[in-house]
Amino acid sequence: MSAPASSPAYARPVRARRPTRAALTGASPFDPDETPLSRTRRARRMARELAVIHPDAHCELDFTNAFELLVATVLSAQTTDKTVNKVTPLLFARYPDAVSLASADRAELEEILKPTGFFRAKANSALGLAQALVERYGGEVPGRMADLVTLPGVGRKTANVVLGNAFGVPGLTVDTHFGRLVRRFGWTEEEDPVKVEAEIAQLVPKKEWTDFSHRVIFHGRRVCHAKRAACGACGLAQWCPSFGIGPVDPEVAAKLVKTPAASDTE
Repeated sequence: MSAPASSPAYARPVRARRPTRAALTGASPFDPDETPLSRTRRARRMARELAVIHPDAHCELDFTNAFELLVATVLSAQTTDKTVNKVTPLLFARYPDAVSLASADRAELEEILKPTGFFRAKANSALGLAQALVERYGGEVPGRMADLVTLPGVGRKTANVVLGNAFGVPGLTVDTHFGRLVRRFGWTEEEDPVKVEAEIAQLVPKKEWTDFSHRVIFHGRRVCHAKRAACGACGLAQWCPSFGIGPVDPEVAAKLVKTPAASDTE
């Protein structure tokens, strides 16, 4: 049976199989009896399949340099990348670098950021970040994790986004989608993002970390949703211990798969 013609290319029906024990019982999909070697092999097979499923995976924040990406990533907290992309053209036209942003008029900055929500707090974050860049690094974005995480509002997730996409330094971006999926995949039981990052780093080759992160996040936005996963249309189904937490019927599942435009709302 083929997926409906209107479904995205990555909404692929899977071979008939029963939901897993974890899906049926609500048990943890992490199997403590799975050997490290077996888990690594399974993880890498799934990672290769993700590359096939999401060949278009990329950073969805618009930027032209490390400064723009750093600011945009900080602004993306509690809002969508799509919303941030709507305000950053005006923001960076008015404040193209850390020096100009550090001395920005607060009222004007808040007005620009208003569409993102929590605009007063975000104005504070942007000003504090720019001022720290000017005071500590001469207005330049540092290219090391150890330096980036000293900046206000910048944790490992944000630092890895900047390092991976602006500097070409491999990094794992552990956002809510990433954490949810690698736990569903049975790769880790950890909830703390730093511990998740450390465990997944042992499973996926370092050179793939940045692209792999994009693919997992795309999969979380488009297929493996938090509330109702499209299991019956998931190309990872045969290796996933959580198969069956969502509809397994291919036609039903295919209707849950989001297009790229729709996935911007998550």
